[in-house]
Amino acid sequence: MFNPFHGMPPTDAELATQTLVEEGSYRFASFSANDAVTLGLSIRKRFRGSTRHSKGKGLVISIQTTAGHTLFSCTVGDLGHVSGIGDVSTDSWACLEGMISVVKRTGHSSFYVEKGMSAMGKTPKQLGMQGEFRVNGGAFPIWLENAPCCPIAVVACYSGSSQEDHTLVSTTIRDFINKVGKNSNLPGPSMPMPTVPPRRRASTEWTADPHGGHEYMRRTDSPFDHHDDN
Repeated sequence: MFNPFHGMPPTDAELATQTLVEEGSYRFASFSANDAVTLGLSIRKRFRGSTRHSKGKGLVISIQTTAGHTLFSCTVGDLGHVSGIGDVSTDSWACLEGMISVVKRTGHSSFYVEKGMSAMGKTPKQLGMQGEFRVNGGAFPIWLENAPCCPIAVVACYSGSSQEDHTLVSTTIRDFINKVGKNSNLPGPSMPMPTVPPRRRASTEWTADPHGGHEYMRRTDSPFDHHDDN
């Protein structure tokens, strides 16, 4: 629970803190194009089974690398119905791209940025989040366990509900990571164990051969082994 007082909704600061914990906990051992497709289809399946979808709500999903390569993209729902009411629109994709831009710029989920900004009493304009940026929950960074420098990809969905979109993405990522971990037959950490290189011979020094013949010969002892008695 975010708040010790039952029945009270969590504050923006508490939501931001919880989201930061999620970002630190949900780390991938690896992430491939196939993983992106599996994760994207999982998000689609969950949304299609939700009450929001049964009520006619639509969703757009995109998984991209931070370099901009699209790994997965789809729409859940139609642009318009016979009634003239659409559950997704062309503007949905513009909103989604704006949320992805927030993650690429900050390295944090768009929901964390939204709630953290609100907790500080700041506006997107004050923090330079204008133009292409859309500060709405639903975009989440993909981090690797062995690469703490920056996220490698972004998973995002948009249906118009900031918190519900964030929850859909974050819980699907959590369950995906847990499932991969349970199905793995490799014990121990996901990173390969380092191997100890074979022991090398002690360094040698080239010195003149006192017996003639070759101009130089190898001497196994090092000049650093000799100590001055004084």
